[in-house]
Amino acid sequence: MSARLPQAVSTYGWRIYALPILVVLTVLAVLDAARSPLASDQAGTSGSDGEALIPNPLGGPGFAAAKESAELPGGGPFTVRGAGTWRVVPGAGAPFGTGRLFTYTVEIEDGVELEGGPTGFATTVDSTLRNPKSWIGSGRYQFQRVDDSRAATLRISLTSQETTRRLCGFQIPFDASCWRPEDHRVVINTARWARGAVAFQGNVVQYQQYAINHEVGHGLGFGHIACDGPGRLAPVMMQQTWGVADDYLAALNTDHVTADGLVCQPNAWPFPTVD
Repeated sequence: MSARLPQAVSTYGWRIYALPILVVLTVLAVLDAARSPLASDQAGTSGSDGEALIPNPLGGPGFAAAKESAELPGGGPFTVRGAGTWRVVPGAGAPFGTGRLFTYTVEIEDGVELEGGPTGFATTVDSTLRNPKSWIGSGRYQFQRVDDSRAATLRISLTSQETTRRLCGFQIPFDASCWRPEDHRVVINTARWARGAVAFQGNVVQYQQYAINHEVGHGLGFGHIACDGPGRLAPVMMQQTWGVADDYLAALNTDHVTADGLVCQPNAWPFPTVD
């Protein structure tokens, strides 16, 4: 080998020394890539309505009908962009329900304006959670509103459209809300709060109740589920913001829902038959 080195140097010059270095760098790059998670693996968040868990094939079979169902309806104005910070709406109270205790704050993003103001939003949150058709109907949960976000298990936060998209993701390009376990925040999208969803046929109040129950359900540990029978009331953990037909959700490629032809009726409550 030593006798051939001068001849190789005269033939290839400095490249004879660079080649082994390039080989080592290439091997290190391959090993680093093997250790790093793929970007698509990092994109999905469990319990988020804003992000797909698998890539979204726009324009696939059934997408046109799904798009019509998932788009934001027309209606009143809403705050598109807020400050990215939140203020707590005062109003601590006593616990209600039975079972495991979840404390919650009612918060509004700075810069968000809405009909009824902060008090109106807080009243809807409180009355929804206190309804026996909500999560207290199971007998397993109790809730207590607090004024300190540091002491809250759930931070129920009305959030501008753009901030919601940033926090929840927008891989499926239709507005939604989400649950963020990293900061215990229930993110309620101002766009949906003001206009509801196509499936709810203009009943915005019913949609608001659904949005609270659905995202709080994520905070309690529940994931998404599909329609469980033709014509039945949709499970509250179905992604009704985008539709009440399994075929629509399958076309959006969200949470691996199967296109089975099942269509439910819109429903805001975890326990709709409780008196």
